[in-house]
Amino acid sequence: MTFVGSRFGEREEELVDLDQEEIITQAGRCLMQTYGRLPLALVRGEGAYVWDAAGRRYLDFVSGLAVNGLGHCHPRVVEAIRAQAGVLMHCSNLYHIEPQVRLAGLLIENSALDRVFFCNSGAEAVETAIKLARKWAKKRHGPERYEIITALQSFHGRTLAAIAATGQPKYQQGFEPLPPGFSYVPFNDLDALRAAVGEHTCAVMLEPVQGEGGVNVAAPDYLPGVRALCDELGLLLILDEVQTGIGRTGRFFAHEHYGITPDIMSLAKSLGAGFPIGAALAREDVAAAFTPGDHASTFGGNPLACAAATAAVETILESGFLDQVTRTAGHFRRRLEELRARFPMIKEVRGLGMLIGAELNRDAAKAVQGRCQESGLLINAIGDRILRFLPPLTVTTAEVDAAVDILTTALAQESEG
Repeated sequence: MTFVGSRFGEREEELVDLDQEEIITQAGRCLMQTYGRLPLALVRGEGAYVWDAAGRRYLDFVSGLAVNGLGHCHPRVVEAIRAQAGVLMHCSNLYHIEPQVRLAGLLIENSALDRVFFCNSGAEAVETAIKLARKWAKKRHGPERYEIITALQSFHGRTLAAIAATGQPKYQQGFEPLPPGFSYVPFNDLDALRAAVGEHTCAVMLEPVQGEGGVNVAAPDYLPGVRALCDELGLLLILDEVQTGIGRTGRFFAHEHYGITPDIMSLAKSLGAGFPIGAALAREDVAAAFTPGDHASTFGGNPLACAAATAAVETILESGFLDQVTRTAGHFRRRLEELRARFPMIKEVRGLGMLIGAELNRDAAKAVQGRCQESGLLINAIGDRILRFLPPLTVTTAEVDAAVDILTTALAQESEG
Protein backbone atom coordinates (compact mmCIF):
# COMPACT_ATOMS: atom_id res chain seq x y z
CA MET A 1 0.00 0.00 0.00
CA THR A 2 1.43 3.38 -1.00
CA PHE A 3 0.47 6.72 0.54
CA VAL A 4 1.32 9.85 -1.38
CA GLY A 5 0.55 13.54 -1.65
CA SER A 6 -1.22 15.49 1.08
CA ARG A 7 -1.59 12.55 3.43
CA PHE A 8 2.15 12.18 3.87
CA GLY A 9 3.51 15.53 2.74
CA GLU A 10 5.58 15.46 -0.42
CA ARG A 11 7.22 12.10 0.23
CA GLU A 12 6.18 9.08 -1.77
CA GLU A 13 7.08 5.75 -0.26
CA GLU A 14 5.70 2.31 0.38
CA LEU A 15 4.94 2.18 4.07
CA VAL A 16 2.89 -0.94 4.79
CA ASP A 17 1.73 -4.07 2.99
CA LEU A 18 -1.52 -4.40 4.95
CA ASP A 19 -4.35 -1.95 5.45
CA GLN A 20 -5.41 -0.88 8.91
CA GLU A 21 -8.10 -3.53 9.39
CA GLU A 22 -5.74 -6.27 8.25
CA ILE A 23 -3.01 -5.11 10.64
CA ILE A 24 -5.42 -5.12 13.56
CA THR A 25 -6.78 -8.54 12.60
CA GLN A 26 -3.32 -10.05 12.25
CA ALA A 27 -2.29 -8.58 15.61
CA GLY A 28 -5.26 -10.31 17.20
CA ARG A 29 -4.15 -13.61 15.73
CA CYS A 30 -0.40 -13.42 16.26
CA LEU A 31 0.44 -11.34 19.31
CA MET A 32 0.10 -12.21 22.98
CA GLN A 33 -2.84 -10.22 24.26
CA THR A 34 -0.99 -8.23 26.92
CA TYR A 35 -2.21 -4.81 25.75
CA GLY A 36 -5.69 -3.38 25.47
CA ARG A 37 -4.77 -1.90 22.10
CA LEU A 38 -6.81 0.87 20.55
CA PRO A 39 -8.20 0.15 17.05
CA LEU A 40 -5.45 2.12 15.37
CA ALA A 41 -2.38 1.06 13.38
CA LEU A 42 0.31 3.75 13.22
CA VAL A 43 2.77 3.58 10.35
CA ARG A 44 4.70 6.86 10.28
CA GLY A 45 5.64 9.78 12.49
CA GLU A 46 7.24 13.18 12.08
CA GLY A 47 7.65 15.73 14.85
CA ALA A 48 4.46 15.90 16.91
CA TYR A 49 2.40 13.98 14.34
CA VAL A 50 1.72 10.35 13.45
CA TRP A 51 -0.22 8.79 10.58
CA ASP A 52 -2.26 5.61 10.59
CA ALA A 53 -2.43 2.98 7.88
CA ALA A 54 -5.48 4.69 6.38
CA GLY A 55 -3.52 7.93 5.92
CA ARG A 56 -5.13 9.90 8.74
CA ARG A 57 -2.94 12.31 10.68
CA TYR A 58 -2.97 12.73 14.47
CA LEU A 59 -1.34 15.08 16.95
CA ASP A 60 0.54 12.70 19.22
CA PHE A 61 0.32 13.79 22.85
CA VAL A 62 1.25 10.31 24.06
CA SER A 63 4.73 10.32 22.48
CA GLY A 64 5.25 6.61 22.93
CA LEU A 65 4.43 7.06 26.65
CA ALA A 66 7.07 9.77 27.07
CA VAL A 67 9.66 7.96 24.94
CA ASN A 68 9.67 10.26 21.91
CA GLY A 69 10.92 13.28 23.79
CA LEU A 70 12.18 14.92 20.60
CA GLY A 71 9.11 13.93 18.64
CA HIS A 72 9.10 11.36 15.88
CA CYS A 73 12.16 10.87 13.68
CA HIS A 74 14.16 13.82 14.93
CA PRO A 75 16.78 14.50 12.22
CA ARG A 76 19.78 14.44 14.57
CA VAL A 77 18.76 11.13 16.08
CA VAL A 78 17.96 9.59 12.70
CA GLU A 79 21.33 10.65 11.30
CA ALA A 80 23.18 9.35 14.36
CA ILE A 81 21.52 5.95 13.98
CA ARG A 82 22.23 5.81 10.26
CA ALA A 83 25.88 6.73 10.73
CA GLN A 84 26.47 4.29 13.59
CA ALA A 85 24.60 1.45 11.88
CA GLY A 86 27.14 1.55 9.08
CA VAL A 87 30.06 1.29 11.48
CA LEU A 88 29.21 -0.99 14.42
CA MET A 89 25.78 -1.94 15.77
CA HIS A 90 26.76 -4.44 18.46
CA CYS A 91 29.80 -6.12 19.89
CA SER A 92 29.78 -7.06 23.57
CA ASN A 93 30.43 -5.54 26.95
CA LEU A 94 33.43 -7.82 27.11
CA TYR A 95 35.09 -4.93 25.26
CA HIS A 96 35.22 -1.16 25.63
CA ILE A 97 32.66 0.70 23.50
CA GLU A 98 33.42 4.27 22.47
CA PRO A 99 29.81 5.53 22.01
CA GLN A 100 28.98 4.08 25.44
CA VAL A 101 31.83 5.97 27.08
CA ARG A 102 30.79 9.20 25.37
CA LEU A 103 27.17 8.90 26.54
CA ALA A 104 28.19 7.95 30.08
CA GLY A 105 30.40 11.03 30.21
CA LEU A 106 27.52 13.27 29.13
CA LEU A 107 25.22 11.87 31.82
CA ILE A 108 27.84 12.15 34.55
CA GLU A 109 28.84 15.69 33.55
CA ASN A 110 25.22 16.79 33.79
CA SER A 111 24.29 15.04 37.02
CA ALA A 112 25.76 14.76 40.51
CA LEU A 113 26.36 11.01 40.11
CA ASP A 114 29.54 9.21 39.18
CA ARG A 115 28.96 5.85 37.47
CA VAL A 116 26.57 4.50 34.82
CA PHE A 117 25.24 1.04 33.99
CA PHE A 118 23.50 0.73 30.63
CA CYS A 119 20.61 -1.60 29.87
CA ASN A 120 17.64 -1.66 27.50
CA SER A 121 14.54 -0.45 29.37
CA GLY A 122 13.19 1.28 32.42
CA ALA A 123 12.32 -1.97 34.15
CA GLU A 124 15.91 -3.15 33.71
CA ALA A 125 17.20 0.14 35.08
CA VAL A 126 14.97 -0.30 38.14
CA GLU A 127 16.17 -3.91 38.56
CA THR A 128 19.73 -2.61 38.50
CA ALA A 129 18.91 -0.06 41.18
CA ILE A 130 17.30 -2.73 43.39
CA LYS A 131 20.22 -5.12 43.05
CA LEU A 132 22.77 -2.37 43.64
CA ALA A 133 20.98 -1.08 46.75
CA ARG A 134 20.82 -4.57 48.26
CA LYS A 135 24.44 -5.36 47.44
CA TRP A 136 25.57 -2.04 48.94
CA ALA A 137 23.50 -2.56 52.08
CA LYS A 138 24.76 -6.09 52.66
CA LYS A 139 28.35 -4.94 52.34
CA ARG A 140 27.81 -1.93 54.56
CA HIS A 141 25.30 -3.18 57.13
CA GLY A 142 25.10 -6.97 56.83
CA PRO A 143 22.72 -9.56 55.33
CA GLU A 144 19.67 -8.41 57.29
CA ARG A 145 19.39 -5.13 55.35
CA TYR A 146 17.47 -5.73 52.11
CA GLU A 147 14.05 -4.07 52.25
CA ILE A 148 13.13 -1.17 49.96
CA ILE A 149 10.25 1.16 50.79
CA THR A 150 8.25 2.49 47.85
CA ALA A 151 5.05 4.51 47.51
CA LEU A 152 1.47 3.49 47.01
CA GLN A 153 0.32 4.29 43.45
CA SER A 154 3.90 3.98 42.23
CA PHE A 155 4.90 2.19 39.04
CA HIS A 156 8.37 0.76 38.54
CA GLY A 157 8.08 -1.69 35.64
CA ARG A 158 6.88 -5.15 34.66
CA THR A 159 9.57 -7.60 35.75
CA LEU A 160 8.84 -9.61 38.89
CA ALA A 161 11.02 -7.43 41.12
CA ALA A 162 9.71 -4.24 39.52
CA ILE A 163 6.04 -5.17 40.03
CA ALA A 164 6.88 -6.24 43.59
CA ALA A 165 8.25 -2.72 44.07
CA THR A 166 5.16 -1.18 42.46
CA GLY A 167 2.56 0.01 44.96
CA GLN A 168 -0.46 -1.01 42.86
CA PRO A 169 -1.91 -4.51 43.47
CA LYS A 170 -3.50 -4.65 40.01
CA TYR A 171 -0.06 -5.14 38.45
CA GLN A 172 0.83 -7.93 40.87
CA GLN A 173 -2.26 -10.12 40.72
CA GLY A 174 -1.69 -13.51 39.13
CA PHE A 175 2.09 -13.41 39.43
CA GLU A 176 2.45 -14.46 43.05
CA PRO A 177 4.59 -15.31 44.89
CA LEU A 178 6.41 -12.05 44.36
CA PRO A 179 10.01 -11.42 45.43
CA PRO A 180 9.95 -10.31 49.07
CA GLY A 181 11.57 -7.25 50.51
CA PHE A 182 9.28 -4.38 49.56
CA SER A 183 6.85 -2.29 51.58
CA TYR A 184 4.64 0.64 50.61
CA VAL A 185 3.65 3.95 52.15
CA PRO A 186 1.38 6.79 51.01
CA PHE A 187 3.08 9.23 48.63
CA ASN A 188 3.85 12.69 50.03
CA ASP A 189 3.56 11.43 53.63
CA LEU A 190 6.93 11.82 55.34
CA ASP A 191 5.64 10.68 58.74
CA ALA A 192 4.34 7.43 57.25
CA LEU A 193 7.71 6.85 55.59
CA ARG A 194 9.60 7.37 58.83
CA ALA A 195 7.26 4.99 60.66
CA ALA A 196 7.78 2.31 57.99
CA VAL A 197 11.57 2.19 58.37
CA GLY A 198 12.60 -0.97 60.16
CA GLU A 199 15.59 -3.13 60.91
CA HIS A 200 15.61 -4.58 57.40
CA THR A 201 15.26 -1.29 55.47
CA CYS A 202 18.11 -0.39 53.14
CA ALA A 203 16.59 2.13 50.70
CA VAL A 204 13.65 4.27 49.67
CA MET A 205 12.60 4.33 45.99
CA LEU A 206 10.31 7.04 44.67
CA GLU A 207 9.19 8.74 41.45
CA PRO A 208 9.31 12.56 41.56
CA VAL A 209 6.02 12.42 39.66
CA GLN A 210 3.91 9.27 39.69
CA GLY A 211 3.02 9.16 36.01
CA GLU A 212 1.25 5.82 35.74
CA GLY A 213 -0.26 6.35 39.19
CA GLY A 214 -2.24 9.38 38.04
CA VAL A 215 0.30 12.20 37.56
CA ASN A 216 0.82 12.73 41.29
CA VAL A 217 3.53 15.33 41.91
CA ALA A 218 5.86 15.26 44.90
CA ALA A 219 5.10 18.17 47.24
CA PRO A 220 7.81 20.87 47.40
CA ASP A 221 9.09 19.73 50.81
CA TYR A 222 8.59 15.98 50.37
CA LEU A 223 11.69 14.88 48.47
CA PRO A 224 13.98 17.16 50.51
CA GLY A 225 12.44 15.61 53.61
CA VAL A 226 13.02 12.10 52.27
CA ARG A 227 16.62 12.98 51.42
CA ALA A 228 17.20 14.22 54.98
CA LEU A 229 15.55 11.13 56.46
CA CYS A 230 17.71 8.79 54.36
CA ASP A 231 20.83 10.68 55.42
CA GLU A 232 19.79 10.51 59.07
CA LEU A 233 19.09 6.77 59.03
CA GLY A 234 21.82 5.64 56.64
CA LEU A 235 19.45 4.64 53.84
CA LEU A 236 19.89 5.01 50.10
CA LEU A 237 17.55 7.24 48.13
CA ILE A 238 16.67 5.78 44.73
CA LEU A 239 14.80 8.02 42.31
CA ASP A 240 12.97 6.36 39.46
CA GLU A 241 13.25 9.00 36.73
CA VAL A 242 12.39 6.66 33.87
CA GLN A 243 9.46 8.86 32.87
CA THR A 244 10.44 12.18 34.45
CA GLY A 245 14.11 12.35 33.40
CA ILE A 246 15.82 13.73 30.30
CA GLY A 247 13.92 17.00 30.09
CA ARG A 248 10.32 15.85 30.56
CA THR A 249 9.65 18.25 33.44
CA GLY A 250 11.58 21.23 32.04
CA ARG A 251 14.75 20.30 33.92
CA PHE A 252 17.19 17.65 32.76
CA PHE A 253 16.19 15.58 35.80
CA ALA A 254 13.00 16.16 37.77
CA HIS A 255 14.79 16.05 41.12
CA GLU A 256 16.53 19.31 40.18
CA HIS A 257 13.22 21.07 40.93
CA TYR A 258 13.63 19.96 44.55
CA GLY A 259 17.29 20.82 45.07
CA ILE A 260 18.33 17.30 46.02
CA THR A 261 20.48 14.49 44.64
CA PRO A 262 19.67 10.76 44.77
CA ASP A 263 22.16 8.02 45.55
CA ILE A 264 20.88 5.90 42.63
CA MET A 265 18.74 6.96 39.67
CA SER A 266 17.05 4.97 36.92
CA LEU A 267 16.53 6.39 33.41
CA ALA A 268 15.04 5.20 30.12
CA LYS A 269 12.16 6.42 27.89
CA SER A 270 13.30 9.80 26.46
CA LEU A 271 16.96 8.87 26.89
CA GLY A 272 17.02 7.23 23.46
CA ALA A 273 14.43 9.51 21.80
CA GLY A 274 12.63 6.43 20.49
CA PHE A 275 15.49 3.93 20.48
CA PRO A 276 15.46 1.41 23.38
CA ILE A 277 17.99 2.19 26.10
CA GLY A 278 17.97 2.39 29.88
CA ALA A 279 20.53 3.46 32.45
CA ALA A 280 21.14 3.34 36.17
CA LEU A 281 23.39 6.01 37.68
CA ALA A 282 24.93 5.95 41.14
CA ARG A 283 27.39 7.85 43.24
CA GLU A 284 30.90 6.42 43.44
CA ASP A 285 30.80 4.66 46.82
CA VAL A 286 27.46 3.04 46.06
CA ALA A 287 28.44 1.90 42.57
CA ALA A 288 31.56 0.28 44.07
CA ALA A 289 29.31 -2.40 45.60
CA PHE A 290 29.10 -3.97 42.13
CA THR A 291 32.10 -6.01 41.06
CA PRO A 292 32.66 -7.94 37.78
CA GLY A 293 30.07 -10.68 37.45
CA ASP A 294 27.48 -9.07 39.73
CA HIS A 295 25.30 -7.67 36.96
CA ALA A 296 25.21 -7.57 33.17
CA SER A 297 23.14 -6.88 30.07
CA THR A 298 23.93 -8.46 26.70
CA PHE A 299 22.53 -5.59 24.65
CA GLY A 300 22.97 -2.87 27.28
CA GLY A 301 24.87 0.15 26.02
CA ASN A 302 25.33 -1.19 22.51
CA PRO A 303 26.87 1.29 20.05
CA LEU A 304 23.66 1.93 18.13
CA ALA A 305 21.58 2.74 21.22
CA CYS A 306 24.31 4.93 22.67
CA ALA A 307 24.70 6.88 19.42
CA ALA A 308 20.96 7.61 19.36
CA ALA A 309 20.92 8.60 23.02
CA THR A 310 23.97 10.82 22.68
CA ALA A 311 22.30 12.76 19.86
CA ALA A 312 19.14 13.10 21.95
CA VAL A 313 20.94 14.22 25.11
CA GLU A 314 23.13 16.72 23.25
CA THR A 315 20.02 18.23 21.65
CA ILE A 316 18.17 18.55 24.95
CA LEU A 317 21.19 20.08 26.66
CA GLU A 318 21.60 22.79 24.04
CA SER A 319 21.25 26.32 25.35
CA GLY A 320 17.63 27.43 25.53
CA PHE A 321 16.04 24.05 24.82
CA LEU A 322 14.72 23.34 28.32
CA ASP A 323 13.71 26.99 28.77
CA GLN A 324 11.51 26.60 25.72
CA VAL A 325 10.05 23.37 27.13
CA THR A 326 9.15 25.23 30.31
CA ARG A 327 7.52 28.10 28.43
CA THR A 328 5.46 25.83 26.19
CA ALA A 329 4.48 23.64 29.13
CA GLY A 330 3.33 26.74 30.99
CA HIS A 331 1.19 27.74 28.03
CA PHE A 332 -0.32 24.25 27.88
CA ARG A 333 -1.05 24.27 31.59
CA ARG A 334 -2.78 27.65 31.35
CA ARG A 335 -4.95 26.44 28.48
CA LEU A 336 -5.94 23.35 30.48
CA GLU A 337 -6.80 25.51 33.48
CA GLU A 338 -9.06 27.53 31.20
CA LEU A 339 -10.82 24.29 30.29
CA ARG A 340 -11.17 23.41 33.98
CA ALA A 341 -12.91 26.74 34.59
CA ARG A 342 -15.23 26.05 31.66
CA PHE A 343 -16.00 22.37 32.26
CA PRO A 344 -16.95 21.37 35.83
CA MET A 345 -16.19 17.73 34.98
CA ILE A 346 -12.46 18.59 35.26
CA LYS A 347 -11.66 18.31 38.96
CA GLU A 348 -7.96 19.21 38.85
CA VAL A 349 -5.07 19.88 36.48
CA ARG A 350 -1.67 18.85 37.84
CA GLY A 351 1.79 17.93 36.68
CA LEU A 352 5.31 19.15 36.12
CA GLY A 353 6.61 20.41 32.80
CA MET A 354 5.39 18.30 29.89
CA LEU A 355 3.99 15.61 32.18
CA ILE A 356 0.46 16.83 32.84
CA GLY A 357 -2.69 15.16 34.08
CA ALA A 358 -6.32 16.23 34.23
CA GLU A 359 -8.46 14.46 36.81
CA LEU A 360 -12.15 14.19 35.99
CA ASN A 361 -14.93 13.98 38.57
CA ARG A 362 -16.62 11.08 36.82
CA ASP A 363 -15.70 7.98 34.85
CA ALA A 364 -15.24 9.61 31.45
CA ALA A 365 -11.51 9.46 30.69
CA LYS A 366 -11.73 6.64 28.15
CA ALA A 367 -14.70 8.28 26.42
CA VAL A 368 -12.86 11.61 26.15
CA GLN A 369 -9.76 9.81 24.88
CA GLY A 370 -11.86 8.13 22.19
CA ARG A 371 -13.52 11.38 21.10
CA CYS A 372 -10.11 13.05 20.83
CA GLN A 373 -8.76 10.19 18.74
CA GLU A 374 -11.71 10.46 16.35
CA SER A 375 -10.84 14.14 15.86
CA GLY A 376 -7.10 13.66 15.38
CA LEU A 377 -5.55 13.91 18.87
CA LEU A 378 -3.92 11.04 20.77
CA ILE A 379 -3.96 11.30 24.57
CA ASN A 380 -3.72 8.70 27.32
CA ALA A 381 -6.49 7.67 29.72
CA ILE A 382 -5.21 6.31 33.03
CA GLY A 383 -8.00 4.32 34.56
CA ASP A 384 -11.44 5.87 34.45
CA ARG A 385 -10.76 9.43 35.58
CA ILE A 386 -7.28 10.62 34.60
CA LEU A 387 -6.25 12.10 31.26
CA ARG A 388 -2.46 12.12 30.83
CA PHE A 389 -0.73 14.42 28.34
CA LEU A 390 2.83 13.64 27.21
CA PRO A 391 3.55 15.78 24.16
CA PRO A 392 7.04 15.79 22.69
CA LEU A 393 9.35 18.33 24.26
CA THR A 394 9.60 19.97 20.84
CA VAL A 395 5.86 20.67 20.60
CA THR A 396 4.95 24.24 19.60
CA THR A 397 2.36 26.53 21.16
CA ALA A 398 0.38 26.33 17.92
CA GLU A 399 0.28 22.54 18.21
CA VAL A 400 -0.73 22.83 21.86
CA ASP A 401 -3.56 25.17 20.87
CA ALA A 402 -4.70 22.75 18.16
CA ALA A 403 -4.74 19.93 20.72
CA VAL A 404 -6.71 22.05 23.21
CA ASP A 405 -9.27 22.89 20.53
CA ILE A 406 -9.85 19.17 19.90
CA LEU A 407 -9.99 18.45 23.63
CA THR A 408 -12.49 21.28 24.10
CA THR A 409 -14.86 19.74 21.57
CA ALA A 410 -14.45 16.29 23.14
CA LEU A 411 -15.22 17.62 26.62
CA ALA A 412 -18.22 19.55 25.34
CA GLN A 413 -19.59 16.44 23.63
CA GLU A 414 -19.03 14.35 26.73
CA SER A 415 -20.63 16.97 28.98
CA GLU A 416 -23.70 17.09 26.77
CA GLY A 417 -23.86 13.31 26.42
